[in-house]
Amino acid sequence: MAAGFASSVREFLTTDKDHIVGRLVTAIANSGFESQQSRQIRVWAEEVDVLKTQLRLLVCEDPRVGLWHIILEYEIPRRQKRPDVIFLAHDIVMVLEFKFAATSFEASSRWQAEDYALNLRDFHAESASRRIIPILCAADAKLPDAMQNFLLSDSVANLQTTNSEKLGACLKRCFDAFQRKQEMPIQADEWLNSAYRPTLTVIEAAERLYDRQDVREISHSYAENLDKTTDMLMNIIAGSKAQRKHTICFVTGVPGAGKTLTGLNVVHDPAIRSKQGPSGIFLSGNGPLVKIIREAIVQNQMRQGHKRRECKYEVEIFIQNVHTFLSHHHENPDAVPHEHVVIFDEAQRAWDRKQMRRKRSLDISEPAQLLEVMERFSDWAVIIALVGGGQEIYLGEAGLEEWGRALLSSQKKWSVVASPEALSGGASVADHRLFDDQTALNMEVVAEPLFHLSVSVRSHRAQLIAEWVNALLELDTIRTFEKLPDTREFPVVVTRDLEDARRWLRLRTFSDRNLRCGLISTSEDQRLRAYGLEASSNFRSDYPFEKWYLAGPDDIRSSFQLEVAASEFECQGLELDWVGVCWGGDLTPDETGEEWEYRNFRGSKWQRCRQAVEQEYIRNRYRVLLTRARCGMVIWVPPGDESDPTRDPHRFNRVYDLIKAAGVPNLEISELE
Repeated sequence: MAAGFASSVREFLTTDKDHIVGRLVTAIANSGFESQQSRQIRVWAEEVDVLKTQLRLLVCEDPRVGLWHIILEYEIPRRQKRPDVIFLAHDIVMVLEFKFAATSFEASSRWQAEDYALNLRDFHAESASRRIIPILCAADAKLPDAMQNFLLSDSVANLQTTNSEKLGACLKRCFDAFQRKQEMPIQADEWLNSAYRPTLTVIEAAERLYDRQDVREISHSYAENLDKTTDMLMNIIAGSKAQRKHTICFVTGVPGAGKTLTGLNVVHDPAIRSKQGPSGIFLSGNGPLVKIIREAIVQNQMRQGHKRRECKYEVEIFIQNVHTFLSHHHENPDAVPHEHVVIFDEAQRAWDRKQMRRKRSLDISEPAQLLEVMERFSDWAVIIALVGGGQEIYLGEAGLEEWGRALLSSQKKWSVVASPEALSGGASVADHRLFDDQTALNMEVVAEPLFHLSVSVRSHRAQLIAEWVNALLELDTIRTFEKLPDTREFPVVVTRDLEDARRWLRLRTFSDRNLRCGLISTSEDQRLRAYGLEASSNFRSDYPFEKWYLAGPDDIRSSFQLEVAASEFECQGLELDWVGVCWGGDLTPDETGEEWEYRNFRGSKWQRCRQAVEQEYIRNRYRVLLTRARCGMVIWVPPGDESDPTRDPHRFNRVYDLIKAAGVPNLEISELE
C-alpha cells in the first residue's frame, strides 16, 4: 500500500492524532526519504486537526461521508509525488493539497494540485474512468464571494479553492455536484494497489532496457499501438529469417510518439535478450542523443556500484553512431555486421550523396551505403527506418525520398513494409513520400497501418501540439487557433521578457524535482548573445550538454539554471517537461503576414535565404523547437532594439502578433506573484 495512512473517514475520526502522525513519519522514512524535520511533523499534526474538525461536522450533516475513504501521503510511483490527502467518495476522487500559513492561492500551488489530478487521470488505472476534483486549501486565505464553477475537461474538474474554515463545505459541494449514484463505488484496496503507468522519457527507457527491464508498461490507453508495432516488427524479423529475404520497414509517427523507444525495445527486448543477446544494432545519426543516452546509462550503472570503465564499452554497443558504423564498413568492404537487424533512428536525416562527398569523399548516399552493407548477408537482413516528419534541420539531410531512390537502384530485391504515411505523404512526414508515382512494379511494397504511431507518448497532454505547430509554420492562423491545446492540459504562453519566462519555468518545476525545465533556441541567431544566450559553434562544442540534460537543479551546468539554451541539434529526439522556446530573427513573418522571411546570420549582418531547401531547414528548425515539451512551454519573443539593425523590433513584433493570433495568451504577471 503506497500511502502513509489510509482508512475510512469513520475510522480516521476515531484514531488518535499522534498515532496517525506517527504512521506518516514511519511510512515516509521507510520509503527511503530522509527523516522528517520537526516542521513537517507539526504540519501533519495541524493537517490532521483540520481534517478531524471538518469531517466531524460533515458526518453529522451527512452520515454517508463516514463511508468515504481517506488516504494521506499517497505515493505516486516512480515520481516521488505525494498529494497531501485523497478522498475516495463513492465514485469520485478528490485530490486535496494543503498550504498552511498561506494567505493566497499561489500559482505554483494551484499548478501542483492540478498536476496531481491530471497524473492520476492519465496514468492511474483505477482513476482513469472516474471524476477527479483537484482542491487547494490555503489555510488562511480569503475566499472570493463568487462560487467556482465545475467545468470538466475529460473527467477532471476545474481546481477548487478553499481555506481551513470552509474545507468541509467545499468537500460537500464537490460531492453533491459529481456523485453519480448509478456508478459502482471505488474499492479502496483496488485503488491503492492499482497499476500506475507513467510515460517514460527516452533516457528513462534506455536505462531500464539496459538493466534488462521491460518497458511495455508504458502502454496505457493513450499508447495502444506501441506494443502492437513492436510485436509486428518482431514478427517481420522472424519471417525474414525464416523466408531468407531482405526486408526494410519504415515506421513513422507524430513527435513524441515513441519511435526511438520502439526501436530500442526491438533491439533490447528483455525476453529475447536474455535468450540470445541483443537482436540487432541501434544506430542514430543524432550525435547529442547518442552521447546523452550513453552518459545517462553509465551514471545509472555507477549508482548501482559499477565502475565507469567497466560499463563504458558495453554502453557504447547499446546505441551506436550511424556515421561511425558506416565508415567502419567502408574501410572493411568484406566485413559483415554482427547482427542481421539494424535500426536507423531519425532515418530522414541520413546524408545525401552531396553531403557524403563533402564529409566522407564517397559518391554514395547513406541510405544506399546502408543497403549495400546489409546486402552482404547472403541469407537475410532487416533494416528498420524510424522516420520523423519535417525534422531535417541540416544541410545534406536526404529525407524520405532518398531511401526510395536507393531502393529502386539497389541490385538486391528488398521487400518494403511501410507506414501508409510514408507511402502517401501524410502530415507526420511533412508530405514527403518514399516513392513518386513511378514506383517500381517489381518491388514488394506493403502498407502496414501499425507502422504509423499516431499518438504522442511523450505526454497525453501534448497530443495536439504537433498539429498546432504545423499550422503555425504554414501561417494558417485560423487552424492554429483551433488546434491550440487546452491551456490547462498543456499550458502555452508567450512573453517579451526573458526573465519572466525564466520565473515561469522555475515556478512550474519548483514543487517537483523530477520535472526538468530548460531554454532552447535556434542555432542560427547569433544576436541572442545580446540577451545573454550564446549560440556560437565554438561555445557549443565545448559545453557539456550531457550535464545540461542529466545534472540536478544544484549543478550550474544543468538546464535548470536557464542560462544556456540548447539548440535544435542538441534537443532533437530528446525532451524536457517544461520548455522555454527562444524565438530568433531567422524566421519572421513579412509585412503582409502571409509569408515567412528566412534569414541566416553571417559575419555581422543578416542575409536572406532564397533557396527552397534552406527555407525548409529553417522551418523544420522551429518544428523541432516547438515540439520538445512534455507538459507545457513559454515562448519568448525578444523585444528587439531600434538602435541595433540586427535586432529589428518590428520583425519581432510581427512574430509576437502571429503567436497571439494563433491563440497563445500572454504570460500574466499575476502567475508569477
